[in-house]
Amino acid sequence: MWIESDNKLKREFKFKDFNEAISFINRIAVVSEKYNHHPEIYNVYNKVIISLCTHDQGSVITDKDYDLAKKIDDIL
Repeated sequence: MWIESDNKLKREFKFKDFNEAISFINRIAVVSEKYNHHPEIYNVYNKVIISLCTHDQGSVITDKDYDLAKKIDDIL
């Protein structure tokens, strides 16, 4: 579930292992590049934390972030 916190849309994902986590990150990278909207990504072993905000709009949550969050959810 995505939550709004500190002007960012955030979600934590947990996977079976590091390889699954990195595979997920790589798929996010392809989508992010396609839409020219790049998340903050934090990874430790099987945990991935994604934070979204629109920097060129003053680092706030915009429709662009909700759209990318939906695309990230679709990757799962």
